[in-house]
Order: sequence, then structure tokens, then C-alpha cells
Amino acid sequence: MNQSALLRPAWTPATVALMVLGFVVFWPLGLAMLAYILFGDRFNSFKDAANASVDDVVSKCRDWKSFTASPMRDSGNIAFDEWRRAELDRLEAERRRLDEMRSDFENYVRELRRAKDQDEFDRFMRERKTSASQ
Repeated sequence: MNQSALLRPAWTPATVALMVLGFVVFWPLGLAMLAYILFGDRFNSFKDAANASVDDVVSKCRDWKSFTASPMRDSGNIAFDEWRRAELDRLEAERRRLDEMRSDFENYVRELRRAKDQDEFDRFMRERKTSASQ
């Protein structure tokens, strides 16, 4: 038996059982199964239309992103383009500087944690040594 024939949008024993089980477990599931039984034959055209709409939106978003995400696109004004390149280079240098500062701070914090852990471990060993000798 084919699975698509088992769960087709019709009043079959499998779909009725799934609907009842859906109502028992969580009522929106049963309601969704009932909607599938009643209107499932219309879902294919709805699904195709929805997929086409989403594909159109995604392609428009990709086009818009590629249009706005290209900072080196020439505007036609040489002075503006040179100023923009200089500003972008300055911002990139600032970003690299901030990344280096963040890395240095992370290393500093890591070293502080290591020193704290070492101090706690040394204290534990001293206490253990004194308690073992008593």
C-alpha cells in the first residue's frame, strides 16, 4: 500500500484515526487534520501558489541585498567615491583595532581566571596537606 494513498484527503480509516488522535493529544492537531480531510485536495494548488510567492520574495530580497551590500559600487562622482573608499578603509582599520582589543581583553580575562583557579588549587592543596598531617 502506498503512503500517499493512506493519507489522502478523504474520509479513510487512517485519516479519521489521525484526526481523533489529534483531538485527544492536542485539539489544534485534530482541527488541522479535519481541515486536511475537508480541504486537502485544494492544498496542492495553494502550496504551489505559496511556494511561488515565497520564491519571488526571496529572490527580491537577494537582489536588494546584493544591490545595497556592494559598498564599492561607483556612484559616478569621483570625489565622493574616493571619500567613501577612505571612510570604509578607516572603518575597517577601526574594526580590526577593536577586534584586537577584544582579543587582548579575552586573553587578560582568561589569564585572570587561570590565576584565580591556580590560587584556589594551591589553597586546597595546602589545606589538604595540613589536614592530612594532623
